[in-house]
Amino acid sequence: MQELLDLAQGFSVALTLPNIGFMLVGIILGVLIGVLPGLGGANGVAILLPLTFSMNPTSAIIMLSCIYWGALFGGAITSILFNIPGEPWSVATTFDGFPMAQQGKAAQALTAAFTSSFVGAFFAVLLITFLAPLLAKFALKFGPPEFFAVQLLTFCSFVGMSKEPPAKTIAAMMLGFALAAVGMDSVTGQLRMTFGVPEMLKGFDFLIAVIGLFGIGEILLTMEEGLAFKGKSARISPKIVWETWGELLKHWKLFLRSTAIGCWMGITPGGATPASFMSYGMAQRMSKDPKGFGKGRIEGVVAPETAAHAAGTSALLPMLTLGIPGSPTAAVLLGGLLIWGLQPGPMMFVEQKEFVWGLIASMYLGNLVGLIVVLTTVPWWAAMLRIPFAVIAPVIIVICAVGAYTVHSSMFDVWLMLVFGVVGYLFKKLKYPLAPLVLALVLGDMAESSFRQAMLLSQGKLSIFWSNPLVGSLTALALTMLLWPVVQRFTSRQPRTALGSVGTTQPAKSDIGGSV
Repeated sequence: MQELLDLAQGFSVALTLPNIGFMLVGIILGVLIGVLPGLGGANGVAILLPLTFSMNPTSAIIMLSCIYWGALFGGAITSILFNIPGEPWSVATTFDGFPMAQQGKAAQALTAAFTSSFVGAFFAVLLITFLAPLLAKFALKFGPPEFFAVQLLTFCSFVGMSKEPPAKTIAAMMLGFALAAVGMDSVTGQLRMTFGVPEMLKGFDFLIAVIGLFGIGEILLTMEEGLAFKGKSARISPKIVWETWGELLKHWKLFLRSTAIGCWMGITPGGATPASFMSYGMAQRMSKDPKGFGKGRIEGVVAPETAAHAAGTSALLPMLTLGIPGSPTAAVLLGGLLIWGLQPGPMMFVEQKEFVWGLIASMYLGNLVGLIVVLTTVPWWAAMLRIPFAVIAPVIIVICAVGAYTVHSSMFDVWLMLVFGVVGYLFKKLKYPLAPLVLALVLGDMAESSFRQAMLLSQGKLSIFWSNPLVGSLTALALTMLLWPVVQRFTSRQPRTALGSVGTTQPAKSDIGGSV
């Protein structure tokens, strides 16, 4: 009951005229970011974050979160109409979405995708509404050992659940830790790895790194690939919307199952991409006609979109309650909160109650506004994709440069952004994951502080991480996740050998997508 009263207060904050305006601007910018190649939710939020420094934190986070919702909606447009997944989790949507567009059912596919996105995000926000206060109260009992154990669990989960080889994930994470250590030690005041460069005293700003790694890196890769747009056009009429909604009601079990998968993968640091492929594969296995998937089945659009958006939204739950981001976008939002002087975690629900519930209320409103905007403006966004990429790319690069310069009003940051852009490009070419690097860069300082505080409390004894059932179970779970790839390889060695002696088979389409 208290949660409903707090939510009502949050709506009174979110429904002020300026915040409604910021919400609408955020949705439109987000859809634009989701449609344009070389961008995405995390990239768009990172690029536009400097523009919010002078804003009220509540209005700023509402606009940034709405940019995220809009980007999630916009990614489905490119996947279905042009067979170009704007984000990794949109790959599974192309399997049946693009065939539907080729069959003249583009409007039905888009309506199904947008509705599924709305449903997945809505249930995830419900989860945040009722679970976040309970989790925050529980987290008030946490001390430095418990916080470090949670952070260790986050890092180890990225290693254990990543689709990339564990060695690559660990290498990316170690680089992020090294970058986070540059600058002045917050405990002793000593300089670390500055190499006599005054600009390095403040360390590597995560925002500069994110703009370069995601924005510039993706642009360089897209330029190399010579992206061209050849796709279908679509116009969604009210009649098609009602007919599609009537058909979607028959798949309510699929919605519930996909939402559950997405929320679980969002709260645990699995991410939206594994959630979308897992949900698609589950829908295919439980279908009465599994062979029809990949040929234009509406279930093949509903399953990945629902799960991906449920995962992307529920990833904000650990970010708000524990200060642990569950996705790259959540990591960028976490950095924004720190810049505004807000410390995510259990105390924020006590000290910044108006801010937290205003944000949660804006999630409901932003999701609804986003659905209405994309349903009514699809032809405009599809038409924008026909603008030559040679025109779009320089505009994006200029926006990135302006955003990087705005952080500290320093040209050194612009050059640093370009360096990180090259690093991002190399990571993508060499198939190294960027999410662990960004996670370590954002959480490195916090994890180091928690560890050092725990060591001071225990006088240097590691046994403090097993000193009570809570921290002991978290540490044990973290180590299990870290060693999970080794256990998986050991247990699957015998079946793989047996399969190898029989021969090879063509992988299923969901398996092909899963390797992207």
